[in-house]
Amino acid sequence: MSKLVSAARAAPQAAFARRGVCRAMFVGVCVLCLAASAAATIIGSASMAAMGDTPMPGGWTMSTLWTRMCGQTWAEVAASFIGMWIVMMVAMMLPSLVPMLWRYREAVGRATQARAGWLTVLVAVGYFVVWTALGVVVFGLGAAFAALVMRVPALARAVPGAIGVVVLIAGALQFTAWKARQLECCRNAPGRCRKLPADARTAWRHGLRLGLHCGCCCAGLTAILLVVGVMDLRAMAAVTTAITSERLLPGGKRVAQVIGTAVVGAGMMLIVQAAGRG
Repeated sequence: MSKLVSAARAAPQAAFARRGVCRAMFVGVCVLCLAASAAATIIGSASMAAMGDTPMPGGWTMSTLWTRMCGQTWAEVAASFIGMWIVMMVAMMLPSLVPMLWRYREAVGRATQARAGWLTVLVAVGYFVVWTALGVVVFGLGAAFAALVMRVPALARAVPGAIGVVVLIAGALQFTAWKARQLECCRNAPGRCRKLPADARTAWRHGLRLGLHCGCCCAGLTAILLVVGVMDLRAMAAVTTAITSERLLPGGKRVAQVIGTAVVGAGMMLIVQAAGRG
């Protein structure tokens, strides 16, 4: 009897130890992915900075990301942008994605450790597929806009003011009920008490759903990054900090509103500066 009691007591301890090892391995892999993507993003940013920007009417500069260099095809330009976009998104979104991936890993706890690991990877792949699709759309719009402002100087002169308006709207979006709903979905997905089937189809759909919610939740902050400088390390660091803070800190809705207040102020300042130049 005493042996049975000892075995019953040891079982939860062994399970707890296995969970701790699994979590340590999970965090370690995520840290390595984050470090690799951050390093690649820094190298890519330095490479773009070395190429220089194109001065435009209105006192701003346009990145060569959106233009075709001599000897390049548009397919090569698009592939280069999408590659940098994916690496950048991994570096920016992974800090806030890790808790959601771990909750998914626990939600399929009945699966073996190896299977749960591969399913979690599949969730992450589905998540970043959504961001990759968004990058394709962003490149198409950005390239078209770049071609337009190169041909229409009057439109180019209006860009600094338009940037301020975009930032202002992005800040105001932080206060909306829509933003609060999307943020709540990101902070709690999947529910802590929810169990999910341990199959590839569910994992893939869960990753896509996470990516869609995240893309909607980050729409305003991503727009700021695009108009301020998509490969600007300072802009990336600021947006990453904002996204991670509103996802992970207590009182996410209040944090989002604090961020919104700062962004609205920045937008108003940019509008005033643009008006002063005009």
